[in-house]
Amino acid sequence: MTTANKLTLLRIILVPVFLAVLYAGVAHANIIALVIFIVASLTDMLDGYIARHYNQITNFGKFMDPLADKILVMSAMCWFVESGVMPGWALAIVLFREFAVSGMRLVAVEQGKVIAAAWSGKVKTAATMVCLILMLFGIPDTLNTICIWIIVLTTVYSGVEYFYKNRDVFQNAD
Repeated sequence: MTTANKLTLLRIILVPVFLAVLYAGVAHANIIALVIFIVASLTDMLDGYIARHYNQITNFGKFMDPLADKILVMSAMCWFVESGVMPGWALAIVLFREFAVSGMRLVAVEQGKVIAAAWSGKVKTAATMVCLILMLFGIPDTLNTICIWIIVLTTVYSGVEYFYKNRDVFQNAD
């Protein structure tokens, strides 16, 4: 197993640790969870760099890396919704986009096409992770609301862009 893939697996393993800390209610849980989330987020940048720089791109990595990102982000967002920090509609929009883009990718695969990650998707992921880090830090309500809107708007924009740029996938679908 490559170093890049090990980092992806580490990100997945850190998710239940992140959630356990938040739910356990231990002293300084938010700070500990924040550190875990930051480390997990940094593994996303690092595994991509290592995979490209050291030619460690694998099919496992192509599948698991975006899945690991989704698991990390969705876990944090679910916790924020449950704790009343984020409205459920914001999470619903993010979930809708993720399922829709994943579905489109499945249709494309059936046609022998691969839909690569778009720049807007990478911006969406980075903006979302930064906003979630800020929210874990315990920012004031106004900034929290701004973060939620950044997450929602980058999510919607990247989803629309994916569908627009790959609309031929559905024109050729049976």
